[in-house]
Amino acid sequence: MRLLILCSTIDGHTREICERLAAIARAAGHEPEVVEVEAASTAKLEACDRVVIGASIRYGHHRPAVKAFIDRHQAAIEARPNAFFSVNAVGRKPHKRQADTNPYVRKFLGQIRWKPQQIEVFGGKIEYPRYGFFDRNMIRLIMWVTGGPTDPRSVTDFTDWAQVEAFARRLIATRHHECS
Repeated sequence: MRLLILCSTIDGHTREICERLAAIARAAGHEPEVVEVEAASTAKLEACDRVVIGASIRYGHHRPAVKAFIDRHQAAIEARPNAFFSVNAVGRKPHKRQADTNPYVRKFLGQIRWKPQQIEVFGGKIEYPRYGFFDRNMIRLIMWVTGGPTDPRSVTDFTDWAQVEAFARRLIATRHHECS
């Protein structure tokens, strides 16, 4: 199976998740390719058997390029098995890891016409030392309000990597059809 994993990341953590999905697919004998959403072409999309779109959240929103890509390529996405996953700090809470309980995913799905066949929500990663002054302090404020970590020297990975691996196994276990 040719698996196209489209990635929209701000600090690189979503790409790390995409690479883990690709490694699991590759180990199972599939042909995954990870491509940034902004660099994805119609040809790449049409050449795949399955497409997965992974996008991170910053300040409550997925990046505009994700919605633009989906709007532009909805028919091609829907023509093959497909999935979407979001990476956000709200997903650090287990009860906020479903499409219907994660406010950012609910809002995003309400803004697009595409209805992904599989949806997953992963907890993100807070890397305070990596952020500039503004982002570090805004994210600390958000974490303070929501009960998350606020130490400006801390790095906290909220991703449940077993959940990522289970999602990967579901992606490659689902039967696929060849694209025409």
